[in-house]
Amino acid sequence: MDTRAGLDRINELGQRDHFLAVAITQRRSGEPAASVVNAGVLDHPVTGEPVVAFVARGRTAKLTHLRRTPAATLVFRAEWEWIGVSGSVELAGPDDPLEGIDAERLRVLLRDIYHAAGGVHPDLEAYDREMVADRRTAVLITPEHFTSNPSGADHQEDE
Repeated sequence: MDTRAGLDRINELGQRDHFLAVAITQRRSGEPAASVVNAGVLDHPVTGEPVVAFVARGRTAKLTHLRRTPAATLVFRAEWEWIGVSGSVELAGPDDPLEGIDAERLRVLLRDIYHAAGGVHPDLEAYDREMVADRRTAVLITPEHFTSNPSGADHQEDE
């Protein structure tokens, strides 16, 4: 599956189930760690290339894992259909500076990710304040590998 088709499939399934995804990171021991996030597809704020992104609360195990091993997998599903995307990770946040992202650009990026993941907020200024208070970080995944179960097939994995 090419990148565009994979990202389109993520958007299709995401819209059907609130853009919920299981995020898989790696613990220090090498074991996987799983959590549920809202994630969406958008353009990288610096390169303009498409990424899959979510927002993580500061000081979490998930961020500790991603700082140590900057790679993740997200699995989106709707009913029995699913797609997984894996790739390298970049972080942008108050504890994870990313070149080209200042405080104002981070504020906009966190909003952009929220909207890409289907979020609608009645008071975006309150949303911004909450993001700062929680030391929220943008997690940007470059799609490198897709796995899915397309209609009519049990399983498909791209090499």
